[in-house]
Amino acid sequence: MRIRLIATGGTIASGHDGAGHRAGLSGADLLARTAVPAECAVDAVDAATVGSFAWRWGELLGLLRRIDEALADGVDGVVVTHGTDTAEEVAFLAALAHRDPRPVVFTGAQRPADDPAPDGPANLAAALRVAASPRARDRGVLVCFDGLVFGARGVTKVDTLGSAAFDAPGRGPELRVARGQVRQLAAPDRPANLPIDTAGGELPRVDVVPLYLGVDATFVHAALAAGARGLVLAGFGVGNATPAVTEAVGEVVSSGRPVLVSTRVPSGPVQPVYTGGGGADLAAAGAVFADDLSPWQARLLLAAALASSPEAAEQLVRDWLGTQ
Repeated sequence: MRIRLIATGGTIASGHDGAGHRAGLSGADLLARTAVPAECAVDAVDAATVGSFAWRWGELLGLLRRIDEALADGVDGVVVTHGTDTAEEVAFLAALAHRDPRPVVFTGAQRPADDPAPDGPANLAAALRVAASPRARDRGVLVCFDGLVFGARGVTKVDTLGSAAFDAPGRGPELRVARGQVRQLAAPDRPANLPIDTAGGELPRVDVVPLYLGVDATFVHAALAAGARGLVLAGFGVGNATPAVTEAVGEVVSSGRPVLVSTRVPSGPVQPVYTGGGGADLAAAGAVFADDLSPWQARLLLAAALASSPEAAEQLVRDWLGTQ
């Protein structure tokens, strides 16, 4: 099976340079350190060599172009090595853009390449095996880490240092890699796609507003002043806000800028339940509830919708959520 490895840096490509760990290994370097499965014929390209915390729109949209180019070249699957800090966001945006039945598999490492026991080579070998497996077809974009494979929607980093870095709270893994075999744990559940113009310089600005005890509307107003075209609330519980933020949300929606409501809770959907400034009032003000999307993935959904159809972004988001 022909697999394209797209390397972007991250911990898997990092070593200590005297001041701290820094990405420096190429895709070819990573393959040289990995027991490539016999069923895979792999070629490597480098899209970036940075820590994922330093990514900008240029690198992100460039990666989406690299994925499209790999599929146009006729490969059977794509593997992306990526830093774990923002993999859940980049994988989700890639999933929104991905229409092909062939798999795109993200992986990385928690321990750098010069660690006495690096986890990157095993993760990369597993990701290559997944990309070559028929069980991964029609699943869209996946994240493979520590033997488990998650769909892009709902995946999140759950441990800062441990090798089992990712989970999908409320959803769980779709596949498992064990003893050289890819085993199915759940049926495919890929998100619907949205067209994304990767030739543009960046997606529209969407800011995440945090909710915490006693917060006022300062962050809402600051985001709008900075040019935000839409907002996402990282709300309380099932999707609540303070009365001050709820009042400001009504003003934002009335101005033609959409607002999505997510939650700061790791698992479970949001619903418009409470009044007194809570979720029921947010819904009455015109906010859209983002089901079980994290604030970070909801932000990218809204940004993609705004880029695709600025005048109908809210309806695009409602339609997308309604088909999931």
